[in-house]
Amino acid sequence: MKVQSFVLCFLLTLLSVSCIREEAPNAEADILSCTVDGDILKAEPEIDNESVTLTVKSDADITNLAPVFTLTPGATIKPASGTAFDFTTPRTYTVTSEDGHWTKTYTVRCIVSGVSTEYHFEHITMEPKNERYQIFYDFTSNGDSVTWASGNAGFGLTGVPKTPLDYPTMQDDNGYVGKCAKLVTRSTGSFGSGFGMPIAAGNLFIGTFDLLNAIPDARKGTRLGRPFDHVPTYLSGYYKYKAGESYKVNGEEVKGKKDQCDIYAIFYETDENVKYLDGFNGLTSPNLISVARISDQKETDEWTRFYIPFVAKPGKVIDKDKLAKGGYQLSIVFSSSLKGDVFEGAEGSTLWIDEVEIIQSGEN
Repeated sequence: MKVQSFVLCFLLTLLSVSCIREEAPNAEADILSCTVDGDILKAEPEIDNESVTLTVKSDADITNLAPVFTLTPGATIKPASGTAFDFTTPRTYTVTSEDGHWTKTYTVRCIVSGVSTEYHFEHITMEPKNERYQIFYDFTSNGDSVTWASGNAGFGLTGVPKTPLDYPTMQDDNGYVGKCAKLVTRSTGSFGSGFGMPIAAGNLFIGTFDLLNAIPDARKGTRLGRPFDHVPTYLSGYYKYKAGESYKVNGEEVKGKKDQCDIYAIFYETDENVKYLDGFNGLTSPNLISVARISDQKETDEWTRFYIPFVAKPGKVIDKDKLAKGGYQLSIVFSSSLKGDVFEGAEGSTLWIDEVEIIQSGEN
């Protein structure tokens, strides 16, 4: 799983956070979970450090929605949990820790569809808290803004980056059309090397990173996919790739070996036991319906088109009613180093991505 590399970079800090929580459990101000009444959600709520996203069914009434939040012990929230609001526009909540010294602001919003079918990488915003790194976002056919996830937040903990352009994932002005995504495999410096994690591959994926779930195991913090109510048939787009000069395994150079990029998409079914796929099972889960993965990637300084079929897993049948209700999810993953998940690759390997499209079946 190519997003594991940045997930594991969190490990030391996550362990430190865990220790802090044991010593000062009343200093936290987090939303842990969110529920709403009625059968209106197409997926589990997405909760990150500063937002809660509710992906709702197209016929859901969100004009009088009363979300109920679970908070860290002793924390309080304003407006109060369970208060009804019109969520046709996002609402802002403030969580205050039990000791009163810490607050955190969350934006809670509803979207109808979590996945677009076209991605142009023209839009970025800065990380909200400190503007340390860039976050890509696109718009769905309903006009909802949906963000891409990346490992930038984890890389920031290494102390290496000084500007947004020092991070592994960023925007570049020289796209196939307009701007594009640029993913670079970076050195993690003495911080990462000391823990056997010498590189962080540049990556970009549809999904979220759950910091709290990552504390017991970093790979569990990788949440791949959002609801998709069509059957994908092809993943297409354009890429350029330049491998770094020195391929390393465990920090040691491997003579004659070249780095490779990775480009793939997964389509899978959710059920009572599997709400989403993660860093453990993203490419191996029995819930997978189909996978589109590049197999002929190469170094190229010219924009090169990829057109990859989704290959169905044996014996899989689509439940059309479940598809319409959001019971299937899609994720797209890009990485500048094929084996970045095990910290193998070449510093400086660079993948440019643009004009990505999910081509779907004409019938649901």
